[in-house]
This record gives sequence, C-alpha cells and structure tokens, in this order.
Amino acid sequence: MGYRVAVVGATGNVGREMMAILAEREFPIDEIAAVASSRSQGSEVEFGDTGKMLKCQNLDNFDFTGWDIALFAAGSGPTKIHAPRAAAAGCVVIDNSSLYRMDPDVPLIVPEVNPDAIDGYTTRNIIANPNCSTAQMVVALKPLHDAAKITRVVVSTYQSVSGAGKAGMDELFEQTRAIFVNDPVVAKKFTKQIAFNVIPHIDVFLDDGFTKEEWKMVVETKKILDPKVKVQATCVRVPVFVGHSESISIEFENEISAKEAQDILREAPGIMLVDKREDGGYVTPIECAGDYATFVSRVREDPTVDNGLVLWCVSDNLRKGAALNAVQIAELLGRRHLKKG
Repeated sequence: MGYRVAVVGATGNVGREMMAILAEREFPIDEIAAVASSRSQGSEVEFGDTGKMLKCQNLDNFDFTGWDIALFAAGSGPTKIHAPRAAAAGCVVIDNSSLYRMDPDVPLIVPEVNPDAIDGYTTRNIIANPNCSTAQMVVALKPLHDAAKITRVVVSTYQSVSGAGKAGMDELFEQTRAIFVNDPVVAKKFTKQIAFNVIPHIDVFLDDGFTKEEWKMVVETKKILDPKVKVQATCVRVPVFVGHSESISIEFENEISAKEAQDILREAPGIMLVDKREDGGYVTPIECAGDYATFVSRVREDPTVDNGLVLWCVSDNLRKGAALNAVQIAELLGRRHLKKG
C-alpha cells in the first residue's frame, strides 16, 4: 500500500528531478499528480524513466484533499498561497523554497543530520527543505561535529548556474555560444557575464554587506546542526551547469586529525570520501552530477588554528541540494509518521 503524492512545480528543473528520484528510489506510490501553474496546464511530464506520462494539473484549483504528501518546488510566491491550503486539507507539505525555513514552527530537515526534528511537522503540517549549499555542507559537518564539536565554520561556495533555475542554465549556454561565434554577450539572469567568469553575488545584498544566500547558510546551519556554531560564508556563482562545490574551513573544540576525520567521513551516511593525494584524486562537479552522494575530498589539517581542518565538498545541487533531500524527507516521514499497511 502506497501514498498519494503531488509534485508541485513539476515542469521545473527541481520538480522534474523530484519525479525522477521518486521513481528511481521506488517510493511507495499509489497515485502521483504533476501540478504546475496555469501556463503548464495540460502539458506532459514523464514520471522518471518509467515511460508513464502525466498531464499537468493547474495548481490554482488543485484539490489536495485525500493526498498524503505534496512536494513543493514552485518558488516562494505560489508556495505562500498554496502550501497552507494543502496543509489545511491534511496533505503534508515538503517545501523546497526559502519561505518556511526559519519559521520556528516548521522543521528544517536534512535526514542524515537532524531526523528527530521531523516530529515537529504536526504544528503546521509543513516541512522545509534547506538551501542547496547548506544541505550538502551540513551532511559533511554532522559526523565531524559529533566527534569533536565544531565551534566555527568558514565556507566559500562555487555554485552552479542550475541553482538559478532553467534561466540560469540557458544564460550560461547562450553566452558561451555567443562568445564562440562572436555575437554580443547579454546578461539577463545574472548581474554580470557568467560564461568564462565567476560572480561573487548570489541573491540580494543585505545591510551588512553579506548576500541573502550567505545569510541563509549561516542561519540554516545553526537551525539544522547547532545554534552555537559560528558560520561565515562567501557564495560565488561559477560557470558550471550542475553541481555545487564548497571549500570549508572548520574549527573544533576538541582535537581531531585529518586521518581521524577521513575515517569518520568514510563511514558517514550520505557521504562518499574520495581523497587520494595525487593528480585527480578528488571529485569535481562534473563527476557528481546525477549522483545521490555528497562527495568529500582534500581533507587536511589547518596549521593556522588549533584543532582545525579544511576540506572540499561537492554535490549535485538539483539532487541532494533539493529534490533528493525532499524525497528523503518523504521517506523519513513515511517511516516515522505516515505508515501504510
């Protein structure tokens, strides 16, 4: 016996990835609905590689009554209107937007890190999925925090254009093509040319000079991992289609060696340690695309601080950073609360 699952925003990058992962992981489904804006009503999306085509239904008049779980990948605007409506109808919402992440009554979940927090979903019937760059980082930090207690994290991210949606991917492709054929390079989605460039600016600037993306990494890490951990982030957009990379410097309360950290990470859930100190002995975004794991490489001791480590972390942002984490939350919800049969 399975669940009735609605994927909201089914025509977007993350929505399609949710469909694919639900099928790949054989999530127990009795019925699945593809839901999108009125613009996409009637268009078809494939349910993973099953060959089953689903006609998109209009979110504006979709009735969530009788549906068990709704995976939302529709952005904050539509989510603000329709997530409470779904939750009130008895459908548990797992939301990929930033809207509910810092709501104290909504659990913010990475299943490998804070699974017990999901028990608080009943307050609003909504569960939040974290920011893509936060999700992969806390998966890498959690086992190390358990072992030696992290006090401070400094992270620089190298985030792919797919984090900005289809428009971001299209812009990188179009600008790259324009450069090769000597056409004008036009920046629409990003503030500057992204092709053959890096942009130290994701989301809007705040009064303190940090961007909202950087702020998200700080506050979400505290909510998911530990409110006492200090976090400083610099978030950069790079000309990569899929896969976020992070250089993470970590300070600990207790002593921990690089060898101990490698041994811990090698056994940690959701992590694949690839750390050979030789040419090519590390993972790059191209190699992580399409994979479930959060890859960790280049684990080394930081000689500039007491009890410090530095590591490289790479993950498919459309998967672990969004769609996979949402499906894992649904699996966790099923095991703990929505048991069938």
